[in-house]
Amino acid sequence: MLMKKSVLKLSKNTLVIMNNFEVFLYFICFSAIGGAAFAMMWSNIKSINDDTRKAPKPKHPEAPKAGEEVMYVDLSREKLEDLYKQDKE
Repeated sequence: MLMKKSVLKLSKNTLVIMNNFEVFLYFICFSAIGGAAFAMMWSNIKSINDDTRKAPKPKHPEAPKAGEEVMYVDLSREKLEDLYKQDKE
């Protein structure tokens, strides 16, 4: 028993219409991806600019004022050696 293969017959106009539809769908997807990429780059650049324009944070209330003397410990090697020698004597 021989089975006949069913062949789908399409006219040339149907293939052209489908081909045009696929091209249209491709460009729609391409535009959507391109627009999303541009929007993401734009928002990243905008957020970087917004961060650099912010006012500086206020200083701590106990921070020294300009010109005020600050106490510190000098831990240079020479000073530490001198302190060690003084301690031995």
